[in-house]
Amino acid sequence: MTKKLRKKKKTSGKSRTQKTQLKKAVSGLLFLIVLVLLAGLLAHQLVLRRSSIQSLKPSVKSLASKKTAHKIPVYEIYPEKEIHHKKSIAEPKPYLTTELPKVAIIIDDIGYDRIIAEKFLNLDAVLTFSLLPHSLFQDKIAREAHEKGFETMLHLPLEPLEYPSVDPGPGTLLISMSPDELIIQLNKNLDAIPFIKGVNNHMGSKMTTSSTQMYQIFSILKKRKLFFIDSLTTSETLCKPSARLLQVPFAQRDVFIDHIQDPDFIRKQIDLLIHIAHRDGEAIGIAHPHIITYNILRELLPELQKKVQLVPASTIVRIPS
Repeated sequence: MTKKLRKKKKTSGKSRTQKTQLKKAVSGLLFLIVLVLLAGLLAHQLVLRRSSIQSLKPSVKSLASKKTAHKIPVYEIYPEKEIHHKKSIAEPKPYLTTELPKVAIIIDDIGYDRIIAEKFLNLDAVLTFSLLPHSLFQDKIAREAHEKGFETMLHLPLEPLEYPSVDPGPGTLLISMSPDELIIQLNKNLDAIPFIKGVNNHMGSKMTTSSTQMYQIFSILKKRKLFFIDSLTTSETLCKPSARLLQVPFAQRDVFIDHIQDPDFIRKQIDLLIHIAHRDGEAIGIAHPHIITYNILRELLPELQKKVQLVPASTIVRIPS
């Protein structure tokens, strides 16, 4: 009996030990399973968090691009020396001595300052407004100008010699672009602004000297029946022969009115514009949306309109001979 009891005790002791070990093994296994589940859940949360951050990145980029698009670009890079040119126009329109010579004043770089644009729009004068593409207030200003009977143009950003240290702004056409890239961007710029009748260049002292690119640009303008006015930012410009080849109505800027922000200088430039108009029968002046320009123009308008006839830019352009 004693041996049997001992055997039973040993057997029961072993079974208890086995049960204990089994419990420990099961507990360990359950603990590992819980750890694996927790690790999986944590990893899933991390993935979701990363994906949400990634999904936010495009909106951050778009906000950055909007800020870039709304940054007012440099108005112009003016040639170091004044560029003088003689007009050579096919079948020039004769004007009588009793008729006032024609002057077109283009206000460039419109689109980023709505307040100053409205000041120019409210002047009792015929002006032409040239708007930068993809600018903050382009649609509003273009529609308001159209409603008031003003002519609008695209102020086309072209690569200057100083690029990239000087950036003409969104929509710039660059020498490095392929023909397809250039034409796609040009069409986007033309489509960006409603009611445009023509185009003049914003900067472009490098691009306007490249015949290949200018032929491409003028071929699109020809298809769209738009005129071109050369802002004449370089004496090496090839805009005129390009317009002649593609038979695009064309003219050149005669006077930059306000590239020096000084009242006496602006008055002097307006006098020069009047002088050229009386000499040639017509002239084109380019001004910019500066408050000082607005004030001087408003001051001189009554006297100016006695000496010249202010007209839209489209009335002065014609196909070069």
